[in-house]
Amino acid sequence: MPVYGVAVAWVLYCVFFPLYRTWHFIALACSAAVVYIVLSAIFPGKTEYIEVPEEPERSGDEKIDALLAEGERAVAEMRGLRSAIPVGHVRQKLDDIITVTDKIFKNLLDVPGDYKQVKRFADFFLPTTIKLLHSYDRFGKSGAQGENVTGAQDQIEAALDTVLGSYNKFFDSLFQSQALDIETDIRVLESMLKNEGLLNSEF
Repeated sequence: MPVYGVAVAWVLYCVFFPLYRTWHFIALACSAAVVYIVLSAIFPGKTEYIEVPEEPERSGDEKIDALLAEGERAVAEMRGLRSAIPVGHVRQKLDDIITVTDKIFKNLLDVPGDYKQVKRFADFFLPTTIKLLHSYDRFGKSGAQGENVTGAQDQIEAALDTVLGSYNKFFDSLFQSQALDIETDIRVLESMLKNEGLLNSEF
């Protein structure tokens, strides 16, 4: 509004007053400044902050980055389903499943050698889980109260416990090779310390 007001002030000044001497231009500038100050007080500006989503981390490897993007889409889909499900304990299970799923994919950034395992997880296990969640959501929205619907929902709720346990076990398995490497490093270190006489033989 202050800017529009200045524009109108310039037009009106040029219509009703001369504009061929230096002081005419000075008067016009002063008038425009007054208009701007007054309108700025009447229509104060405001700062609007827009949340900019963080750029997802990428490895630089096209194949791994494609799998990471696939995981992000799956996690986003599960979060959407989670928001649509009103049952509290089911939402809690979903929170835990979503968390471990996100960790499984992001682990690729540190250990790209796990690509085949995570790809198998994405191709076989994850789609079935999402399909079950869609079914649960659909049953809930149907409004039906029969034993077929409630029985199916109970089965899916029980299956989510199995899914969560399996996902956690799968995530832990990704660290198997790292754990073996650490064990080997410790044995090598102990051997070197013994050879230098810096470690008691009983240890």
